[in-house]
Amino acid sequence: MKQLLLILCTLCSVLTAHAQEVTYSEYQKFDIKGGDYAVVGKIGERIYTYRGTSEGFFLDAYNEAMQLQATVVLDFFPKKIYEVRFVTYATGITLLYQSVEGNKIVQYAALLDDKGRLKKPPVKLDNTRTGLLGATGTYYMMAVSENKNSIVVYEANIHKRELELSCIWLDGELKVQKRSTAKYSAENDLAYSDPVVGNDGVVYIPVYTPTGVKDYADQLWILSLNPGETKFTAKELPLSDLFAANTYMKIDNAKKHMYIGGFYSDKKNGNYEGVLYANYNMTTGTYDQVKHIPFDERLRNETGERSRRRAFDDYKVKQLIVKNDGGFVLVAEEYYVSTRNANLGAGGYYSSYFYGPMSRSVREFHYNDIVALSYNDQGQRDWHTFVRKEQYSQEDGGMFSSYALMNSGGALGFLFNDYNASRSKIQFATIDAQGKQNLNALAAGGKEDPDWLPRAGKQVAAKELVVPCLRKKQICFAKVVF
Repeated sequence: MKQLLLILCTLCSVLTAHAQEVTYSEYQKFDIKGGDYAVVGKIGERIYTYRGTSEGFFLDAYNEAMQLQATVVLDFFPKKIYEVRFVTYATGITLLYQSVEGNKIVQYAALLDDKGRLKKPPVKLDNTRTGLLGATGTYYMMAVSENKNSIVVYEANIHKRELELSCIWLDGELKVQKRSTAKYSAENDLAYSDPVVGNDGVVYIPVYTPTGVKDYADQLWILSLNPGETKFTAKELPLSDLFAANTYMKIDNAKKHMYIGGFYSDKKNGNYEGVLYANYNMTTGTYDQVKHIPFDERLRNETGERSRRRAFDDYKVKQLIVKNDGGFVLVAEEYYVSTRNANLGAGGYYSSYFYGPMSRSVREFHYNDIVALSYNDQGQRDWHTFVRKEQYSQEDGGMFSSYALMNSGGALGFLFNDYNASRSKIQFATIDAQGKQNLNALAAGGKEDPDWLPRAGKQVAAKELVVPCLRKKQICFAKVVF
């Protein structure tokens, strides 16, 4: 049964003077063990979600009140689906999916109309062999340009000192524009981070040579690959004898610049000493600015960590938001995994979903504070804000932890579970353009409410967020309007 909750509170900046309206869809039968789910997006006045169950694969269409309007059976899917991705447009949905067929992973693409109906037969894009143990790990991945005119399906492999990147460029009609494979070699072993795609279809991928026990980068290059070409253009980021970690890239297509943010250390096994800031000119292929901005004592003290020197070592960069003035906001979250030699009991509020037999080794997932650091176009920090949270769970991959980000254009919103072993509630923190924070609790998380999965949520409109929710062996979706 659909539930409607109205929570009146004052939000900051663009999100001010509005009630937080939470609307649940009806429950559907679902078992998280072996099931799959996703928020697809919004087309017109319809919100689409995806369910993969033992009974089949479904696309559900909801109206603005989260009332089910239609369920589309994806009966063209093969029996064993390995990975599903969606790209929404004003007129339809591009669907990328992988299947397990014998000892191969096969990558397909399909085009659906605005009602979720198949427009033409699916396209087989490529296939690759699995290992001796079957399908494990990651095979094909996807990167999409900001204007969604370029979809790149890629496969990246590292062979010690060589990166091999195979790319397939698709347009919005699933026409294969280009295919190519390029290789890059270095003097030492290589690693890479996720690539990004410009509106012109150029693929940019950061590669680096990891060193020390923490795998910091002692050399880092931005490799660019034009559609259809077989040779990278490499531009090394000058590190000035420092070591980079957790770098993240964001393209400003209007200005043809790419911003790079991360952390740096002055020792290969040292602590994070500050923020790495770089501005790469995509037109000239040069770095207009490279700055290494040290953490000051005030910032270290505000982490609340006992060891000020190690205060940021567990933070991972999650987002880089480019501002109109040419600066950016770097968002990072404290995250680490620990292991216990014995299962000492329940792992927290959500343990019933995954709690199983006693084990000698138990993984514990920790998702703690979020920090937002705002820098201007000269690399000077304008403000910083910490969103306080402490999330702990066992053997679930932290699926109920972390947060969903909402960017209204004038403020950032962070939606997350605040839970311990006995209770849970939903918190929403907003940060305005001046760094001022406002924290409010949504009236959800009671005994009759489902359990939210914020990090699987998706912003579907300027002030709308859709989040999957579980309740025992059922699934529903919550739409939050700010």
